[in-house]
Amino acid sequence: MIEIQPIRKPLDATITVPGSKSYTNRALLVAAMARGVSTLTGALFSDDTRYMSASLRKLGVEIDADEKQTTFNVHGNGGSIPVSGAELYIGNSGTTSRSLTAYVSLGHGKFVIDGDEPMRHGRPIFDLLGALRQIGVSARSQFENGHLPVIVEANGLTGGKTRLDVSKSSQFLTALLLIAPCAKNDMEIEVVGAREMPYIDITLAVMEAFGGQVINEGYKYFQIESGQQYQPRIYNIEPDASNASYFFGAAALTGGRVTVQHLHLDSAQGDVQFLNILEQMGCQITVSDAGITVTGPRQLKGIDVDMRAISDTSLTLAAIAPFADSKVTIRNIEHTRWQETDRIHAMVTELRKLGVPVVEHRDGLEISPAPITPAAIDTYEDHRMAMAFALVGLKVPGIRINDPECVSKTFPNYFEAFEELYT
Repeated sequence: MIEIQPIRKPLDATITVPGSKSYTNRALLVAAMARGVSTLTGALFSDDTRYMSASLRKLGVEIDADEKQTTFNVHGNGGSIPVSGAELYIGNSGTTSRSLTAYVSLGHGKFVIDGDEPMRHGRPIFDLLGALRQIGVSARSQFENGHLPVIVEANGLTGGKTRLDVSKSSQFLTALLLIAPCAKNDMEIEVVGAREMPYIDITLAVMEAFGGQVINEGYKYFQIESGQQYQPRIYNIEPDASNASYFFGAAALTGGRVTVQHLHLDSAQGDVQFLNILEQMGCQITVSDAGITVTGPRQLKGIDVDMRAISDTSLTLAAIAPFADSKVTIRNIEHTRWQETDRIHAMVTELRKLGVPVVEHRDGLEISPAPITPAAIDTYEDHRMAMAFALVGLKVPGIRINDPECVSKTFPNYFEAFEELYT
């Protein structure tokens, strides 16, 4: 447990946020499929990226890691998997589990992907398995419940046409897109259940950087020609916009100023759009070559917002919402019920523990302003619950975060970086 101390002076801080998890894990996998050595700089070293790199090593990919220099050197195998089978453990990393389930289809042999209890019961993979089977991959859930463990009996990836439901996660589509250039034949993916999918923009950006070409027809249909070869390169990972949101939220909440270095509005990361929400709530946004600065207002305004495209930041908004001048409504995030935890219910439960009136909906929640009752916040093994609700403690004494170590999933030194807000 850690207790957050309120800020006693005007907040004015400059923060460096680690590299993007989404970019790092995609780049690790694409570099593994390139032929030759790629260097990933500014990479994230966290639970999720360690699970990815450790799994790739078990699959025959040589990876040299330098955590102090935030660098991976990946010796790619040109789209082949040299081992004849492996048992892979991916913790609670959804990106890793879905991407590796597709990736091992390039090999020949039996591959088992397993993870922590939340992955075994809460985070679905059924739709991805169905899409893989449509293109001839023997892929199934061991217990036939649509979750991990997954067994793939691979015999190379033929390619062809498949149809995929992404209503529960765009990670299913990412997994198929990343491996498609290595298929024996062209791949065509028809997508259903899609709306805005900013994480697919990240996927396409990484593929393109390594020489992968994709025809994208309105995120409804994708065509990828076979015979492509990812090219090794030096690739810089930009800061994680989702994790930057907590420091932007700190400025918004305290009426102070925070700059996140090296992050820019033209990022493919959809979560930079959280800044638009803060601007509507009264914050001032300043962009420079150094990064992005948020200056908070004297009083935050209420807002009614669709957050489907930037749902990871819905927890940040929920944490600062009780301090607004009127109700905050968060809509269209039903898919977050199948993430690290049921995030809608978790947000509702912990806000009510703080004395905040909340209405829970199937796809969102309504948060009314209220005085805060000090409490210990449960985090549900969810890094974003811990990071977001720590913000409340900047304004109110007595806020304690249970299991703060869960931030190691994507931001191991989060609370050290949080301390920089006080200096």
